[in-house]
Amino acid sequence: MSLFIVFEGIDGSGNSTQSTILAEFLRGRVYDVLLTKEPTNGAIGKVIRDVLQKRVRTSPLALQMLFVADRAYHLQTEIEPALEEGKVVISDRYMFSTTAFGGLDVDMDFLKQINSKFRVPDITFILDVKPEIALQRIKRSRSGELELFEELEKSKRVYANYMKLKDQFPNVHVIDGNRPVAEVAADVRKIVLSKLKS
Repeated sequence: MSLFIVFEGIDGSGNSTQSTILAEFLRGRVYDVLLTKEPTNGAIGKVIRDVLQKRVRTSPLALQMLFVADRAYHLQTEIEPALEEGKVVISDRYMFSTTAFGGLDVDMDFLKQINSKFRVPDITFILDVKPEIALQRIKRSRSGELELFEELEKSKRVYANYMKLKDQFPNVHVIDGNRPVAEVAADVRKIVLSKLKS
């Protein structure tokens, strides 16, 4: 059966790690899985990464409009075709990110509105990690300059936005991401398997 699963959370919360672990687990169970992410590797996604890595400057609103355009491209070229083929699609970030991160500088209701026509995931995991811990993880995992949103005060505000969003959409599961990776992955697996068996 097709299933659309999204991992969300502040930078450093473990989205990439958990999405990869889940994809490998499901492939081991012989599910056909597409593991994808936002921003995409398409032309718009590359511009977004340039902005996040501070190589290009743009306004907060322009950045969020780029994310929305990239998401439309992502749905059309990857997500929807894979779901039509009966695959399990796992995305590292999706429309919650635009609202949680973009909400620092742009009205959240407006951001929800411009994302309102997009497919709602079957399962959204918000990895709940304390901003201080998340930032420590980022600093340990790589050297060099931090990206646009990788500052403690910004992370705290993004975290608060995620907590506002969690009750506004269906099928959202908040997972304690402060624990060891294997414990988080086990909780994720239980929820996904119960959905696949239902």
